Amino acid sequence: MSGRIRSDGRSSPVGYLREHGFWWAVTLGALTPLAWLGWRAANGDLGVDPVNTINNLSGRTAMIVLLLSLACTPLNTIFGFRKALTVRKSLGLIALVYASLHLINFVGLDYGFDFGLIFQDAVLNKPYILAGSTALLLLIPLAITSTRGWMKRLGRNWKRLHRLVYAAGVLVVLHFLWQAKAAEREEPLIYAGVLALLLIVRIPSVRRWLVTHRTRLVGPKPPRVQTMQRAKPVKQSGD
Repeated sequence: MSGRIRSDGRSSPVGYLREHGFWWAVTLGALTPLAWLGWRAANGDLGVDPVNTINNLSGRTAMIVLLLSLACTPLNTIFGFRKALTVRKSLGLIALVYASLHLINFVGLDYGFDFGLIFQDAVLNKPYILAGSTALLLLIPLAITSTRGWMKRLGRNWKRLHRLVYAAGVLVVLHFLWQAKAAEREEPLIYAGVLALLLIVRIPSVRRWLVTHRTRLVGPKPPRVQTMQRAKPVKQSGD
């Protein structure tokens, strides 16, 4: 049982925190950089180059949050950490928010919505811009179809569509790697290594091997705990 059920059918605060506390902690943690950026902007504390400040924070955070969303499934299948699945969707949507802010900052504040200049200077001469923009375009349909309704409509095609997140992850890392100077490539290479690891553990043979060895070391996954349904009031018939 995930938490106590009160007489009125609602979960107690302790039960609610046990069931949803992890989701709230992760979601609020992922949104903290955005709140911090908003606070700095409201107080005129974005430094001598506000465009660069917004660019660096939104871009890095988008990539980190996207990698965290990609880590959710391996954490469940390999390590039996089922709560990771509860934050996978929210992390993906938050990654899209940061990526959108990153693009708006680039198009609006950096280039002043001069799309001709963007095409000539950025798209033709800076391939990392094209990689980042393509990654964002891939994330948009994934966000739109992330609801249960779309899962039912698309059926098996839903999983096929959402595999595009792997391509988006690769493009995001390439975006960061290509725009980094030679002396600053250590950080994007770390992200590339993390992404490579997250993709490798999804290979069926690798996943089976890891699950088998985890089972030998720590035992099988704990059984799924069923959540108690709210008690429905019983209608009393008249005497």
